Amino acid sequence: MMQKDIKRLSLFLLFAPFALWIALLIILPHLGMFYISVREKVAPRVYEFGLENYINFFTEPIYWNTLIRTGSMSLLVTVLALLLGFPIAYYIAKIAGNRTRGALFLMCLIPLWVSDLIRAFGWILLLRETGVVSSSLQWAGLINTPIEFLYNDAAVIMGLVYTVILFMIVPLVSTLDGMDNSMIEAGYNLGGNGPTVLRRIIIPYAMPGIVAGCIVVFMLTAGSYLTPILLGGKNSSWFTEQIYDQFITRYNWESGAAFGFLLLAFTSLVVWAGLKLSGQTLNSTVAKS
Repeated sequence: MMQKDIKRLSLFLLFAPFALWIALLIILPHLGMFYISVREKVAPRVYEFGLENYINFFTEPIYWNTLIRTGSMSLLVTVLALLLGFPIAYYIAKIAGNRTRGALFLMCLIPLWVSDLIRAFGWILLLRETGVVSSSLQWAGLINTPIEFLYNDAAVIMGLVYTVILFMIVPLVSTLDGMDNSMIEAGYNLGGNGPTVLRRIIIPYAMPGIVAGCIVVFMLTAGSYLTPILLGGKNSSWFTEQIYDQFITRYNWESGAAFGFLLLAFTSLVVWAGLKLSGQTLNSTVAKS
């Protein structure tokens, strides 16, 4: 009995900080935000409970159009991050040596050593009208006048892919590293070529890592604020900008809280649909990774 009590106490002490972190920083704030989101301001400092804040979202096209646009661009960023990150992850996991693998991981981690703000300003220095890209094209004689590459969807997509691609690479490397090389060799020995082995062996095996990376990248992209604002400007509205505008500019915390929950519900619905289409579960993807 004494040993069982000690084990229970040890387990409790081990998980207590995590449980407090979940309760104090996630559950309670979300409950408070939900409480705010269902309040309607009928007079100064007078509130009633209702769904008016959610109804206003669906009755105003600019709000739900921005949410749909944010979701579609987030999906595009996720696809591009997968297409760029999969070859890198495969090379790190199956081709590179031990020393090279560490160096490649370090190169992928370097961008995370600085904040999102610094990385965004780095892209501004490259893409602005007097930036490195425009000046280099002029010097090479390819263009006659400076070109502004900022404040459009392409700049936002490049900045976001650069920011989140590491979160695609890590789960892919973790999954591909556990694949036995004999499986790939057997595919070639049975007459398969490169695309066939990739489609029939590598991708099915890496599917848990693919889904886990896509979930993380999509959620981070949809909830991004600094990169779309700095690189897209007024020409690339993001739903997080609408949330910020409700909270800070209009000081309408009720609508801001409702918009936040709508963003959470929308991204969760997309993730659920992705899991259903891929035949995966959270236990076999995110939890496993």
